Amino acid sequence: MFIDTHCHLSKEDYEDIDFILKENKEKGISKIIISGCDRASIDESIELSKNYSDIYLTLGYHPSEATITTDSDLEKLENLISSNDLKIVGIGEIGLDYHYGKEDIDLQKNLFRKQMSLASKYQLPVVIHSRDATEDTINILREFPEVSGDIHCFSGSIETARIYIEMGYKIGIGGVVTFKNSNLYKVVEEIGINNILLETDSPYLAPVPFRGKINSSKYIPFIAERISEILNISLDDVASITTENAFDMFDLK
Repeated sequence: MFIDTHCHLSKEDYEDIDFILKENKEKGISKIIISGCDRASIDESIELSKNYSDIYLTLGYHPSEATITTDSDLEKLENLISSNDLKIVGIGEIGLDYHYGKEDIDLQKNLFRKQMSLASKYQLPVVIHSRDATEDTINILREFPEVSGDIHCFSGSIETARIYIEMGYKIGIGGVVTFKNSNLYKVVEEIGINNILLETDSPYLAPVPFRGKINSSKYIPFIAERISEILNISLDDVASITTENAFDMFDLK
């Protein structure tokens, strides 16, 4: 049994959601956590989670939304989080992204801190997006030592991974670990299976041999196989331990 701890599911990317989830089951993917990270995807993700028992939610505003996210949006997010009828297991993906510039850096940091405060208030884990912003991400996370979560789509150094782990975070490993030009295997070797969460970030970053094609949670076994090779442990161990890690981090009933 595998769990995809971070993916995106939209009718814009997948015409037949029923078929996608059927394929997941056939490949041993028992649960997926989908991310609603802007106004439209939050609404769509909520509807999907209501219609499918194996879909869970993380909701939050991506740093790319910093210039347009309003106080009203954050109030709506808090109302959703505080409701008892939604399968919300975390806040995310949230964080910082300086890849395209820092013109909105203050807005990004402000949005990040406000959502970290919600995570603290409601005792929920966070899913962190950090791109070209490692130092600022770590500094803000340190302002909230009571919060833990998932460093989504990690691609940093061994030293950075150690810092996150010491802070109580798990490291999200996806299809990039299968790429020939990736040094992510060195991080996997160093941190070990107990600190890893499996994810696809689908529809993006499909693993080899599907690189460049639309990604799907059904490809989690390819990521797991690569991790089993790197760590020289069985695929069954990768499945069972990463599933336990996911259950420990998220409230998957």
